[in-house]
Amino acid sequence: MKIILTLFCLLIATTFTNAQINAVTSEGDEVILYTNGTWEYVNVPSDETVEIKTNPEAFRRDGASSFQVKSKKLNIGVWINPKEWSFEKGGDEDASEYSFQKRGEDVYAMLITERTSIPLMTLRDIAFENARSAAPDIRLVSEEYRNVNGNQVLMMQLAGTIQGLEFIYYGYYFSNSNGTVQFVAYSGMSLFNEYKQDMENILNGLVETE
Repeated sequence: MKIILTLFCLLIATTFTNAQINAVTSEGDEVILYTNGTWEYVNVPSDETVEIKTNPEAFRRDGASSFQVKSKKLNIGVWINPKEWSFEKGGDEDASEYSFQKRGEDVYAMLITERTSIPLMTLRDIAFENARSAAPDIRLVSEEYRNVNGNQVLMMQLAGTIQGLEFIYYGYYFSNSNGTVQFVAYSGMSLFNEYKQDMENILNGLVETE
């Protein structure tokens, strides 16, 4: 299943690196500059209002998640069960600060941190559009706001095909004054039902730290 990891790294790297710089034009309009030379306006009024429901459930870290992986960039951490999940720190060229894999299984996660603060709805749109650039048939399966360990995050579940491989992309998106977080679990589409609980267990380990 190394091909899944490789393809997802490419997809997530695209989603991350294309949202790097906020700038202001001479007319005072805020824009986002992408590394590929393109740009787009921030907070442009849309003809279509997106209504995202809030899940009333309070999501908490799993009781077996006893080890915290701390970000070096932001006041963010992830509680994991070290008996079930391994993790690696990303290199200088990696999009993710940390990558995770359930031991011996084909389900993965990535913690992507950026010190630039991006409005959550803008981050949502950027993540979706850039995912579509890698997987033209990408579709939004579900989305909702969740309270995760006391913080409001946007949960977004995407599905699509890259080079004939169907995948599921299940992530939490969070932003505060310190920066922006994309915490995403992923696997093959056919494995989603098997791994859904594992994905939620690791995602629900996302916390703010002091």
